[in-house]
Amino acid sequence: MYQPHVFTLPEDGYRGPAPRWPAGTASVWQVDTKRVARAARSLAPRILDASELARVEKLAFRADRDCYTAAHVALRLLLGARQGVGPEAVRLTRERCPSCDGPHGRPATDGGVHFSLSHTRDVALLAFADVPVGVDVERVPEARVVAEIAAQLHPAEAAELAELPQEGRPTAFARVWTRKEAYLKGEGIGLAGGLNREHVGTGPHPLDPPGWTLTDVAAPAGYAGAVAVRTAGRAPGEGRDPRK
Repeated sequence: MYQPHVFTLPEDGYRGPAPRWPAGTASVWQVDTKRVARAARSLAPRILDASELARVEKLAFRADRDCYTAAHVALRLLLGARQGVGPEAVRLTRERCPSCDGPHGRPATDGGVHFSLSHTRDVALLAFADVPVGVDVERVPEARVVAEIAAQLHPAEAAELAELPQEGRPTAFARVWTRKEAYLKGEGIGLAGGLNREHVGTGPHPLDPPGWTLTDVAAPAGYAGAVAVRTAGRAPGEGRDPRK
């Protein structure tokens, strides 16, 4: 289980360390988007670009606007710290989709840093690496949601869930969902790749897809998280303290 860095944001802007990682691993950061919302709202007009600000305006609920704003402000501050530029100078683009060659593949930026971002209500995870990386965080779903979606998973995963007692299925489902989405985001295809692709497992330890390392990420109670790194080497944080 990877213990992420905790992102803090004072009112006058980020003054913390830049993301660092050994080759082939990831640096993962957790953002309490509710806690940093006020500071993020204040910084957003001079940090976020026009497309990000427009996306904020389209969100119907204040909590969703705050979550998106905090996550993207944190992303730009951390990327800027890594690249040695102001957060407003970070250029965010999209790679070509490996499935259809459309302009909606992995998010990318200048400077040789691969990154991934995921947010759900009140929590965001950000991952940075020198190789393609994907991250995901989700709320643990209600039992009825698990019953509706479980059949879409890999047959082995659906069978694993069916063998669990009812009360254990939501947590196990959240594990497999975040692992799968982190991997598919790392591939650059997202859930369009299909939930039945690859067997990553529902148990305490993920199964690595070919050419990838999957690691569960510690998340607040009621949430699950995972990170996927395209590498044949170590898992994130293996043999070291990921906070350093």
